[in-house]
Amino acid sequence: MRYPRLFALAAAMVLGAAPAVHADDGNDRWILNKIANMSLEEKVGQLFAADVYGESGDTTNPADVAANQAMYGPDVKNGDDLIAKYKLGAILYFRWSNNLNDPVKTAGLSNDLQRAALAQPAKIPLLIATDQEHGAVYRLDEPFTAFPGQMALGATRSAGHALAAGKVTGRELAALGINQDYAPVADVNINPGNPVIGVRSFGENTELVSDLTRASVRGLQQGGVSAAVKHFPGHGDTINDSHNSVPWIFHTKEQWEQVDAPPFRAGIAAGADMIMTAHVVMPYLQSDCDVVTQQGCDPATLDPEIMTGLLRDELGYDGVVVTDSLSMQGVRDKYGDDRIPVLALKAGVDMLMMVDDTASTISLDVAYNAVLNAVRSGELTEERIDESVHRILRLKKQRGFFDGDQQVDEGKVLDRLGSPAHKALARVVADHSVTLVRNNAGVLPLTNTGQRVLVTGYRNVTPPSVKIPPTDRLAKAIGDLGVTTELFETGTAPNGATVNAAAAKANASDLVVVTTVNSTSSASQRNLVNALLATGKPVIIVATRNPYDIAGFPNAPTYLATYSWEKPAMEATARVLFGRTDPKGKLPVTIPAADGSVLYPYGHGLRY
Repeated sequence: MRYPRLFALAAAMVLGAAPAVHADDGNDRWILNKIANMSLEEKVGQLFAADVYGESGDTTNPADVAANQAMYGPDVKNGDDLIAKYKLGAILYFRWSNNLNDPVKTAGLSNDLQRAALAQPAKIPLLIATDQEHGAVYRLDEPFTAFPGQMALGATRSAGHALAAGKVTGRELAALGINQDYAPVADVNINPGNPVIGVRSFGENTELVSDLTRASVRGLQQGGVSAAVKHFPGHGDTINDSHNSVPWIFHTKEQWEQVDAPPFRAGIAAGADMIMTAHVVMPYLQSDCDVVTQQGCDPATLDPEIMTGLLRDELGYDGVVVTDSLSMQGVRDKYGDDRIPVLALKAGVDMLMMVDDTASTISLDVAYNAVLNAVRSGELTEERIDESVHRILRLKKQRGFFDGDQQVDEGKVLDRLGSPAHKALARVVADHSVTLVRNNAGVLPLTNTGQRVLVTGYRNVTPPSVKIPPTDRLAKAIGDLGVTTELFETGTAPNGATVNAAAAKANASDLVVVTTVNSTSSASQRNLVNALLATGKPVIIVATRNPYDIAGFPNAPTYLATYSWEKPAMEATARVLFGRTDPKGKLPVTIPAADGSVLYPYGHGLRY
């Protein structure tokens, strides 16, 4: 048998014995009995994770009802209806679906949905998940405690910080009834042009990423939520975004073992409850894939050699495997929507993520019925479905979901978010992450708080679900130090008139601080910075996402990398600028020059 682990549970159930891979025989017998009393429809429902609009489980808000009916049909007005129809295993929360507008209402929504799940005949509580990576990808804003993000943690070099940040995040998510975080990102970002990972990674060094992945998993799960390590088998060396196309990664098996696999091994060793797949093609890991003709080249999510051969058999992982969103183009180029969920299950995954996060969304009804029909036709055995249901129920059992009603105290939510101790930890992490990359003119640290400081640069006002105002946050932080500041935000792509206005304001100021966000791919941002440099005034560039921006400004004398536009990062940056704290961060990546040579090496970081 090619993949013995794939069928271990099914064989054990046929023989009437608990599978040997599970240590707790009592729990295992309980789970097997539970499965034996479930209908096929209930089992298949457990395999799906989907999103739903609304602030409550029984919402009647017209916009939310219309959005739900557009996705799920006229009989699904709200979350209660969705659970009743499909008997889902998991619900995902997003700001755009109005689940996270208010922490107390979010807790109420969690309570509503858990009650709806327990009202079904099988009485199986829900996994309730969100993406709280911090930094570039976050779903919960204030009063939730914000951390600068994973690459900022990489700049601190501290597994202790990663553990503590994970624990705080877990505790605050759990207060809202969210019991799973789709984090951490275990991808090793060795490609500076990566458009989708970047600062979501801890860095380019495999050992560092492994150490912080291990610590983050432990922290989140000690904090009370399940961690989902992503994106297997690795998404760190790509120039394509799998939301929009199919990335190809040409790592040999040896390179994968050395670069990509260790962080996942670390997450598994730390006891990660879940691993999320990547919609990437790795042709040299796939024996059926012809690189020249591209025949037989499926994304990893749909490939048994990767999902079962590598993840299950080679890495020995027997936890829950969830797909990344099946609406992403990276998994939809080759097959119809009715084939994708079936092929994913045949490859070895357990849960199928259905999210309306793209312009073209795969239908839950199509996917759900495709799986049912595959079982009825014999393409998938019911034993194969049972294997995944077993893993999902085992996770829920081990997390104590069946020991209580999973209700959270809505009256205590605000007391458990953003406590002084949690915010103090975020401040410490931020203070240790800000990296002074270049200080050629010796401008820093600034000592004259009587200067007139222009703070200008990036602001994104869309989508409304994400706040990206680094300039505003930095200007306020500098002003809080008693410095006279003028704020002039230039948007994401300043035109000529905006650039000229910024330069005029710079001429009337003593000092300029300009924020950038991935300006290596933004000519308009580079035009802004170059115009400010041309004024002859001291200009400090603060890169608030990927740290590679300095490559576009060879003549800029002063440059800091913060890896994050979150408030703690901007406040820490202000303190570093004015010498209230010393810069402590070390680059967790190499910064290449425009010609491909090394501009600044991994580990670089100046001090005062």
